[in-house]
Amino acid sequence: MTANKFNRILLKLSGEALMGTGQFGIDPDTVSRMAEEVKAAKDTGLEICLVIGGGNIFRGMAGAAKGMDRAQADYMGMLATVMNALAMQNALEQLGVTTRVQSAIQMDAVCEPVIRRRAERHLEKGRVVIFAAGVGSPYFTTDSGAALRAAEMKCDALFKGTSVDGVYNADPKTDSSATRYETLSFDRVLADNLRVMDASAVALCRDNDIPIVVFSIREQGNLASVLAGSGTSTIVQTERN
Repeated sequence: MTANKFNRILLKLSGEALMGTGQFGIDPDTVSRMAEEVKAAKDTGLEICLVIGGGNIFRGMAGAAKGMDRAQADYMGMLATVMNALAMQNALEQLGVTTRVQSAIQMDAVCEPVIRRRAERHLEKGRVVIFAAGVGSPYFTTDSGAALRAAEMKCDALFKGTSVDGVYNADPKTDSSATRYETLSFDRVLADNLRVMDASAVALCRDNDIPIVVFSIREQGNLASVLAGSGTSTIVQTERN
C-alpha cells in the first residue's frame, strides 16, 4: 500500500504523542517534529486531514472514572483537542504549510466551525485541515471523530499514528512473544477486540471501506516510509474473497 494509491488521507494522532518524553502537556520540539512529518507527506502531493486526541491534557473517560459527570468530562476533553490542534497549526505554519482548524464546538475567535464544503475547498487549495473537538458530542472518542471525518471527507485511508508499529496479538510492551499482524480484516478486529480503535470507529471505517493503517509516529520519517510502502505498519481493511 503506497502513497500512489491515495489522493486524500486522514491522519489521527494521539494527544499523548505530543508530550514527547514528558508526562503531561505539549512539548514544542515534539510537535515541530510531527509537523515536519506531516509536511513531508503533504509534499508528496497528498491532501491531508488531521485529528489529534486530547489525552495529554485531559481525558474525559479518566475524569468520569474519578467521579466527574461523563458528559462534562467529555466536553473538557474536546476543548483539550482544540488546544492541540492550535499547537499543531502553529508548528505547521512555521514550516510554511497553510493550515485551517475546524472545531465541532463553535469558537469563532480561534478557529472555523466544521463545514464540510469549506474543508473540501481548503484541501483543494493545498491546505492541511485539522478537525478538533471530536464529533461535538459527549460519549464519542476522537477515534470516532477521526472515522467520521474520514468518511465525510471521502478520504482514501485513515492513518493512525501510535506509540507502537502496528497491531499485535498481545501488548508488545509487556509480552516479548507478541507478534505483529501485517493485515487484518475489520471483522477480525471487532470479533477479537483488538483495540485498534474503538468499535464504533472501526465499524464506520468498515461500512465506508476506508482502510486503517496503524503505524508508529514516534519514529522519525516513519509516516513517509509507510506511505511509500517501505515502513512497518498493520493494515486493517475489508477482506477480499
